[in-house]
Amino acid sequence: MPQHGRKPTPTAITCALAALSLAGVAVGCANDADTRSPRPTDQTAELLLQVTSVHEETGMTLLEGPTFDEDGHLLVVDVTAPPGEPKVMRVDVEALEAETVFTDEAGVYTSAQFSPLDGRLYLTDIMGGTIVSITPEGEDETVFFSGDVDGARMHPDDVAFDEAGNLYVSDTTGFMSPAWEEEGRVVRIDGRSGQATVLAEDLPAPNGISFDEDFAGLWVGQYAANRVDYYALNEDGTQVETSHAAIHFDGGKSRIDSIAVDAGGNLYQAVHGQPSIFVYSSTGRHLATVTVPEEAAEGLDTATNVAIAPGTTEAYVTVSGEDGGFVYTFDALDEGIRQSNGG
Repeated sequence: MPQHGRKPTPTAITCALAALSLAGVAVGCANDADTRSPRPTDQTAELLLQVTSVHEETGMTLLEGPTFDEDGHLLVVDVTAPPGEPKVMRVDVEALEAETVFTDEAGVYTSAQFSPLDGRLYLTDIMGGTIVSITPEGEDETVFFSGDVDGARMHPDDVAFDEAGNLYVSDTTGFMSPAWEEEGRVVRIDGRSGQATVLAEDLPAPNGISFDEDFAGLWVGQYAANRVDYYALNEDGTQVETSHAAIHFDGGKSRIDSIAVDAGGNLYQAVHGQPSIFVYSSTGRHLATVTVPEEAAEGLDTATNVAIAPGTTEAYVTVSGEDGGFVYTFDALDEGIRQSNGG
């Protein structure tokens, strides 16, 4: 009677054939367990400093958009800052001090990134539907973009620049609607003319957006669907050639926020609803989870974005909650590049 056992795997079959072909020469061969992806590693971020407190007028604070200037200072935005309060702040990561860079009366800024075209800091106003730019010193406020795109108003959330200085913006229209009302878009804005074109539409409130490490395509986080899509672009970045759902995030009540990418192509996925960063390889493998210390997590509920200091593995994450707005630091898996410096 034949004995029933576990069906041989392709790996086992390959190893057996290789051993036979070597005519009796002993050859070591990996078993199934050796070929599996390693378990993700956990890392606890360290507190750098507290930047903001909860605003009495808005009842909250929400740090976002971390990005490094040419002098190595970290700039962050406070999404919920009331009129006249600091909306863009500069953090000296060595002296552990923060100072006001910019404020206004109406802007609700959710991201910040420096343009390779003019060196100015670009800010997305999610409620005003505009993108403004300022100098690194916070001066000369200029409206770069405003108005409708293809007849519909935009809610610009995050931004990614290509190497030529063109902007790729997540239009998170529908972020306050039910998930099945897919109204969001990805919009490309010419860095010189300001002309806007729609690259993708009917999306579930896209939020995070970042180029991959070689600028061949975009990672786009769908806030209302808890997934990250990949859009392969044509040579001049004016069209999406192919796209697919790439990473699914099992977040429960939490949802994905901004995305950063390091020199090795790894994704740093920030999460709204828990103070954590989930790191994935470009093939979707969960490599690491970064959290704040357990005793701090009770008063912090959101990690919005990551910046990795260019040319280093020193990573900084903006974290907020009822205890205030903080910057934490951790060791990135690879070095920082443009794709991990703002957005």
